[in-house]
Amino acid sequence: MTVSEPDVTVGVLALQGAFSEHIQLLRQAAENIRRNGSATRWAFIDVRTEGELRRCDALILPGGESTTMSLVAARSGLLEPLREFVKVLRKPTWGTCAGLILLAESANRTKKGGQDLIGGLDVRVNRNHFGRQVESFQANLSLPFLGDTVEKPADQPFRCVFIRAPVVEKILPHRTGIQTEEASREATVVAPSKAPIDDLAKEELNAEVEVLAKLSTRSLALQNNQDHDHPGAEDIIAVRQGNVFGTSFHPELTEDPRIHVWWLEEVLKAVHRREQFESN
Repeated sequence: MTVSEPDVTVGVLALQGAFSEHIQLLRQAAENIRRNGSATRWAFIDVRTEGELRRCDALILPGGESTTMSLVAARSGLLEPLREFVKVLRKPTWGTCAGLILLAESANRTKKGGQDLIGGLDVRVNRNHFGRQVESFQANLSLPFLGDTVEKPADQPFRCVFIRAPVVEKILPHRTGIQTEEASREATVVAPSKAPIDDLAKEELNAEVEVLAKLSTRSLALQNNQDHDHPGAEDIIAVRQGNVFGTSFHPELTEDPRIHVWWLEEVLKAVHRREQFESN
């Protein structure tokens, strides 16, 4: 029996962290999309090697320990291929919690040489912003970018799980010298610069950072969190810039596939844009 090739292959970096949970929700999300009339054939794979990464049209970096992930990626020869995937080819990439840290262009509360970043999002993240493991919490939030699914309508709150979570502390400008400026900050590391491969990839790079979700610092979930000291009335917990999407929280630790449905639909749009670009 001949097995047909998938239309779209989505990988989940499987070096450490909650990668299997993402795979489960991706399958639920694909089933939701199929029920809405889509004939797209999906494949969801664990990614541990450069060869597996090359098969992917899109990638998720899961929650876990960002330092461990970057060390394992470097030792296994995956760090540079990941940077090429995200920053040169500009393929759709989503990072949750630790994945958001890895996708940031700048991260603070980090020892020099203790953390390699992939980059792709023009933001500075504050690592472990909400404190220690015991300060983990959940918050039911309205996420305006979501659509309906078979299980839940878009306007129903999403249960956001925060575990030693980062936040986006600052959106960085598109300008020469910002890497050097960020690297001069105390306890801050930056991702290396990479040039996009073509005009379509350059469009993704030059897109503005969109803030997709914030958490009020007056949230009841934060009232007993003594480590929460970030100034301002709201913390940025979800951002997007072109092909790159990042969330502070862990959608993979819920049974709610709505963010995965939304992201897969965005992946489809990106794949179609690439096909049209290459056919012209």
